[in-house]
Amino acid sequence: MKTEIMLFVKDVSNSSAWYQGLLGAKSAHGGAEYEMLTDSEGELLFQLHKLEGDEHGVSLSDDSSVRGAGVLCYVRVDDVQQIYSKALSMKADVQSEPAFLDLAGHTEFIVKDLDGYSLAIYSR
Repeated sequence: MKTEIMLFVKDVSNSSAWYQGLLGAKSAHGGAEYEMLTDSEGELLFQLHKLEGDEHGVSLSDDSSVRGAGVLCYVRVDDVQQIYSKALSMKADVQSEPAFLDLAGHTEFIVKDLDGYSLAIYSR
């Protein structure tokens, strides 16, 4: 079993560029309506979809909802400090500094993407 996450975003192309810049993700589809982002091995990281996802039974076209409320997407990386530095240089919406969490056994920081989705970037 595997989870595949689709994020509904205002601007698919800008969001794709943001994820590629921060995480080094690769475009596996491209386009203004839908994008698939993969890691260096070709594994799917995120799907990005325009807000009007009617074919999926989702329509956020009024743009008044809070994106990702109650959801935290964990992204495991090789070097959390490197991604943290990259987030700062991109002037990303960084919510916390990297910190070791005893219960989780890893170091993480929280950053919000262009649409306000929260990501926990972490390394074991």
